[in-house]
Amino acid sequence: MGPIELSHLSDEPFEGLIQAADIGTLRITRIRESCVRSEITADTLRRRERTQSVFVLIQLEGGSINVQDGREAVQRAGEIVLLADRPNVHVSGANDRSLVLELPVVPLERMLGPTRQFTALTFGTKGGTGPLIRSFFEGLVRVHETLTPSSAERMASIGTDLIVAGLAERLAQDVPRPLHGTVLVQRAKAFVEANLSDPTLDPSHLAAAVGVSLRRLQELFHERGQHISDWIWQRRLEAAVERLSDPGCAHIPIGHLSYGCGFANQAHFARRFKERYGLSPSAYRQAAQAQSP
Repeated sequence: MGPIELSHLSDEPFEGLIQAADIGTLRITRIRESCVRSEITADTLRRRERTQSVFVLIQLEGGSINVQDGREAVQRAGEIVLLADRPNVHVSGANDRSLVLELPVVPLERMLGPTRQFTALTFGTKGGTGPLIRSFFEGLVRVHETLTPSSAERMASIGTDLIVAGLAERLAQDVPRPLHGTVLVQRAKAFVEANLSDPTLDPSHLAAAVGVSLRRLQELFHERGQHISDWIWQRRLEAAVERLSDPGCAHIPIGHLSYGCGFANQAHFARRFKERYGLSPSAYRQAAQAQSP
């Protein structure tokens, strides 16, 4: 997680514990500490081994304060906060216990937009996905040593999807008007991610799901140089590529895999896939298996 500039803020003896594990693309660190100020500076960032990451802090006990991008979040037990790989400050209280998730920034920004829109925002206390996120990652920490590499990678992907869903819920609350259109598009994209397997998902259903007219949603996508239907098909094809490349999915017939990505029939899937990637789905799977270690 380092380097980090640390200082102890109490006259009482310091007590702490750090335990870390890599689970697929996730690094999960369990931390117990008391009255510590942790600061990420421009200098410490230059000395980092891993970049292009975000840090999701799940407060298990105690409380803390997080400052980034002009916002200050007072984080209580049960709340979740995200900090980007930019200068920030974290101050823990007494008897602070938390999980810190380090995950790639690209999947989050692809679905939710720039991280500056959601850093140092607390979420997860008012039902929704918050309790699920906490229980999922606490359970994952307990069983991670029993997982195969392919299972660990799938669990990391599921965990990232849960974080995206939680942030999308948070962004739907009390959104400043200038960001409203951006957040609607982000919510729409998050809904697409959660419902890729539904073959009836189309622009009309998507607009109804996020509570706007189809015309308004089309306008918002067009402002960003995108078309709703193109985005849906793009994400379905990208999901199919991920599964065709995953050794853990090698036993799944291509027809079943295509249905799971929202294609109504295998012929339609094969045609769109070859138009996009230049290979049939079966040839792509064979090539991916030949390249895997």
